Amino acid sequence: MKKLKTVEYGKYGILFVVPFFLVFAVFQLYPLLYTFYNSMIYEAKNGRKTISEFGFGNFKNYVFGEMGGSEIWKALAVTAVLWILNFIPQLLLSLVLAAWFTDVKYKLKGTGAYKVIMYMPNIITAATIAVLFYAMFETNGPITQLLRNMGWVGKEGLLMTGWASLIIIAFIQFWMWYGNTMIVLCAGILGINPSLYEAAMVDGANSKQQFFKITLPLLKPILQYTMVTSAIGGLQMFDIPYLFNSGGPIVQVGNSAVNSTTTVMMLIRNYVATGNNQNMGRAASYSIVLFVVTMAVSLIFYKLTSDKQNDGR
Repeated sequence: MKKLKTVEYGKYGILFVVPFFLVFAVFQLYPLLYTFYNSMIYEAKNGRKTISEFGFGNFKNYVFGEMGGSEIWKALAVTAVLWILNFIPQLLLSLVLAAWFTDVKYKLKGTGAYKVIMYMPNIITAATIAVLFYAMFETNGPITQLLRNMGWVGKEGLLMTGWASLIIIAFIQFWMWYGNTMIVLCAGILGINPSLYEAAMVDGANSKQQFFKITLPLLKPILQYTMVTSAIGGLQMFDIPYLFNSGGPIVQVGNSAVNSTTTVMMLIRNYVATGNNQNMGRAASYSIVLFVVTMAVSLIFYKLTSDKQNDGR
């Protein structure tokens, strides 16, 4: 009897995932390993990068030492504040809107149009938005003039105060990304079995009880994705602070002057750019610090949003 040929579908699956691993290795894994390598060997003397003995000298001098170690922690604090100020209201508003638009009880009309309108800021380029807000809030901008006429702002304007610049940049980030987060959460809610809500309504559960007892627990995987990706993007913030106010204004903190909106990525860029301040080892060591902090925050979010496994007892 002739033996039938069997098709091994597993090998086709491997062929489909190979391009991903190739792209990941070339554009992500290799740059990461090369950054670790640079942080161990490169130093800068008189504006030129020089190779030193392999070791942790850059971390000792620039991250934990007196040769500027405090600037990375100040920049990291600024980055964290900017991210927290925009992410917490962004997530809360997106959850409320997603639950509202997907509620089978209310069945709102025109939800598609509302979603498109709320998503529109995410389509506009960061450079355009930064220039727009800068024009509105500069010394002679329309919003600054209005606040000045009301007696709330002095002659210097809002952009010369650190807290105001922080809040404006955080609002820009919030305004750009809450629509995207809402769309993702809407997709997650629509993926929940409708029969669960029908059974809950039969049992007399109101919308609030359905949201906290059904929606939130089953939305954990989507929340996990949203929180981790937001942490990665937020801690690597660069374009809006740089284009809006170039990391300024300079404010006095204790005995040192600090750029009030300079993020870690902006600090890294300053030492990568060509010139007398170029220091590849310092920039690489700051990049490693950012990588470790981002990984730690992502793991915390992953742990908080992971379901507890039942051990069977």
